[in-house]
Amino acid sequence: MANENEKTFDFTQDAQAPDQAQPAVDPELVDKDFDTTGVTIHTDESSAEVTAVEADYGAEQIQILEGLEAVRKRPGMYIGSTSERGLHHLVYEVVDNSIDEALAGYCDHIDVTIERDNSITVTDNGRGIPVDMHESGKPAVEVVLTVLHAGGKFGGDGYKVSGGLHGVGVSVVNALSTSMDVQVKRDGKIHEIAFRRGVTVKPLTVVGTTEETGTRVHFCPDPEIFTVTEYSFETLRHRLRELAFLNHGITITLADARGEQARKETFHFDGGISSFVEHLNRKKEKLNPTPIYFNGTKDDTVVEIALQYNDSYQENIYSFVNNINTEEGGTHLAGFKIALTRAANDFARKQGILKDKDGNLTGEDVREGLTCVISLKIREPQFEGQTKTKLGNSEVRGIVDSIVTEGLSEYFDENPAITKRIIDKAIMASRAREAARKARELTRRKNALEVSSLPGKLADCSIKDPDQAEIYLVEGDSAGGSAKQGRDRRFQAILPLRGKILNVEKARLDKIFANAEIRTMITAFGTGISEEFDLAKRRYGKIIIMTDADVDGAHIRTLLLTFLYRYMKPLIEHGHVYIAQPPLYQIKKGKKHWYTYSDDELAKKLDEVGRDGITVQRYKGLGEMNPEQLWETTMDPEGRTMLRVEMEDAEEADELFTILMGDKVEPRRQFIEENAKLVRNLDI
Repeated sequence: MANENEKTFDFTQDAQAPDQAQPAVDPELVDKDFDTTGVTIHTDESSAEVTAVEADYGAEQIQILEGLEAVRKRPGMYIGSTSERGLHHLVYEVVDNSIDEALAGYCDHIDVTIERDNSITVTDNGRGIPVDMHESGKPAVEVVLTVLHAGGKFGGDGYKVSGGLHGVGVSVVNALSTSMDVQVKRDGKIHEIAFRRGVTVKPLTVVGTTEETGTRVHFCPDPEIFTVTEYSFETLRHRLRELAFLNHGITITLADARGEQARKETFHFDGGISSFVEHLNRKKEKLNPTPIYFNGTKDDTVVEIALQYNDSYQENIYSFVNNINTEEGGTHLAGFKIALTRAANDFARKQGILKDKDGNLTGEDVREGLTCVISLKIREPQFEGQTKTKLGNSEVRGIVDSIVTEGLSEYFDENPAITKRIIDKAIMASRAREAARKARELTRRKNALEVSSLPGKLADCSIKDPDQAEIYLVEGDSAGGSAKQGRDRRFQAILPLRGKILNVEKARLDKIFANAEIRTMITAFGTGISEEFDLAKRRYGKIIIMTDADVDGAHIRTLLLTFLYRYMKPLIEHGHVYIAQPPLYQIKKGKKHWYTYSDDELAKKLDEVGRDGITVQRYKGLGEMNPEQLWETTMDPEGRTMLRVEMEDAEEADELFTILMGDKVEPRRQFIEENAKLVRNLDI
């Protein structure tokens, strides 16, 4: 969760305070110096053509960006973004080159170090980047690092399969770094070359001899390009551990030289993706004790599958192509889903579990409680975009389909007892889905042009633009009443919730839709849930959980987060979910007052203003605040503090919700024992 003091809302025109009666002139707007420099006002439409240009459009207007200029001009096109995601993508691009050496059979050890200055060093024991002279007249290593669309993965015999295929990976890293130093151990010599923002400043030089081989790349991200330049150990840890799972036998180390105590972790898994699945399911009750594993090869495409069922109601499928996480899926995922559904139905028919009068199980039914890792090695994958989140090869669908059909049919026939448990679970899911379908219609929110009553006790806002609208989920009618009176009704909607919602971690979809509070939220948000979820249909840009600062409030908050994570995950992934931070104390002294958010803050403020003649009020719940206080402390965009709910690691988030909200008591007790000492401000 990122702490965010919300100062981003921009309603400078006709800004209104809460719903209470307002003075004729807002004192906040008096005696302000507004900057009107450069503002020109027109009243006729013809003079408002601000996009018109006077210059000719000729050949001289056509620019050619030489070398790596294009990358620095439009970095998002190559690495996805210039924020945290893009920053970490630089490391992945360099590491992927080392992994490609491992796939080729020449590398078994990769070291990644976050240096004290937030630069990165990646070292491997592969063959080393070629250093001989290229036909362009430059050493091959310099060509690879300075020329776009140059690399050893377009053909030839250098690599059979690889993650880097566009020839833009490491050269992009070079272009977006203030400095890059490369050392290559090859042919008995140590070679070094250095760059500054993609330009060679030290030509390739032999600096010593060695019997070892490999490449060391050290780079420092450019603060002119990136909005964030501090690396997250956890984010890198997650990806490197993933790579170690996907390439059994390889050893990857991650070291962090920052801080007083250096951190170091080593990842090595002989079990490969089966170990990956076991890791993902380690806190869950399994239906098949050991993961189902098989692989197959067709037309130079290697398909590896590991899957295991658990007693939860969610599916977790991770797909990879040449070690790259295809988050948006693609043809390989489509082929897997088709084959799994067909194999399950064929088995159920053959065993008489499904009768002639019964309909087939759907893919959604069969995948309930499934944890699966799909890993493909393809000679020439076609990714949709440089960030490689979706596979486009049309032939792969059929290849995966045939291999999965064969592999699963064999397993199902040899393990009928386990398979029957899986099928029985799918049949229960099917019945629940049918019940959910009927209930789902009740949650479909009409569009703005249709007349419909508002869901539950929702007090909606007047603005229809979701980027400007926000909704507060409030605990109980008391706090809901204060929030409704204190809000700015133009952009703030209030939805009071009665008591604790259903724990969705322990319930199927039909039970979830039967819960009135959840149904109300689904209708209010407008996005739908699960397979039907559509982020574009959201009604609000911010969903703000506002509960009391006590144990019950924390529990309600956790139940809401569980629901949003399990059934509306993109809302969290795209930063639309927030937690309001109401104050714990109000300090009054004379006509002045202050709010504090913790005991420490209270003590500091009392030391600052003195302890004589003061009154301290402890807020047990939001209902104790009057509307003006609630607006001032928690709802006013100019002064409120909120936590934005972020998800650095989906795998860890999944595990945490399983531990805290699942059926198994033992993992929860263990978690409490390990973390009890970290509790602060426990309200008992």
